[in-house]
Amino acid sequence: MTVSHFATRLHAAIQSKRTPALVGLDPRLDWIPPDVLAHARDLHADPTAQAAAAFEEFCVRLIDVVAPLVPAVKPQAAFFEELGPDGCLALARVIRYARNAGLIVICDAKRGDIGTTAEAYARAFLAGSDPQAAPWHADALTVNPYLGRDTLEPFVKVATERGAGIYVLVKTSNPGSASFQDRQADGQKIYRHVAQVVEDLAVQTAESGYGCVGAVVGATYPQELAELRAAMPHVPLLVPGYGSQGGAAADVAAAFSPEGLGALINNSRGINFAYRAAPYAEQFGARQWEAATEAATRRMIADLAEFTSAGKL
Repeated sequence: MTVSHFATRLHAAIQSKRTPALVGLDPRLDWIPPDVLAHARDLHADPTAQAAAAFEEFCVRLIDVVAPLVPAVKPQAAFFEELGPDGCLALARVIRYARNAGLIVICDAKRGDIGTTAEAYARAFLAGSDPQAAPWHADALTVNPYLGRDTLEPFVKVATERGAGIYVLVKTSNPGSASFQDRQADGQKIYRHVAQVVEDLAVQTAESGYGCVGAVVGATYPQELAELRAAMPHVPLLVPGYGSQGGAAADVAAAFSPEGLGALINNSRGINFAYRAAPYAEQFGARQWEAATEAATRRMIADLAEFTSAGKL
């Protein structure tokens, strides 16, 4: 199979759907719609197996709703891994289902290690342009750079070989990120040192202006987002923090090129569980949770189109 560059495939998907909206898949048992839970209980007696089945059905039905609308999804591995082997099998099936639906899949597992261990993680997750090239089938993987540049190099090697991508944690959306990431070292903040390494690796792997090495930069820090986009012009951005964490469309405008490319904006809870919150709770409720999901996704798409250059897609 011909290997296609990750950024090329990503931007083709964004242009095809005319939006950079990314839907996170974050199943939480106490928020799963009642009909999904009831079906899982009918299938399994074991509580862990019930939870895994509920997560899988919920995510598959989410994918059915959003696949015609968005270019990519981001399953959060931790929620599945918490359930042990049953959950891990469910995650693999969800990723495979999303790939078969034509979506770019970013597995949010935040792996990070050195040497052969890092390469083993990379070969396990990064399937790239051929979904069968890795057991987890993902197009891309989030990576923690805390151990240093040699944490990243094995991931870059496998990503280049397979047409996959990685997203390196640079400036994360959580309130406590400043405790490490904003510390000064050699005259600049730690996140700027990480950003320079990411940009260097992206330049080395670039095709049509972007590398296969991306960066995670939070919408909750719009000033830093603008600063980092300028510092990393060849880096695809994954921007969490939109929606439930407080980030607005105007906060992420700096992430994009004038053509509306170069970034994905993630929304997880606001789409997964739209049926629980205003204005969708009254309009749809739990019985029509998929309709609420579709409405929330369309609203996000329209919001990004109005307030960012994504409107030019």
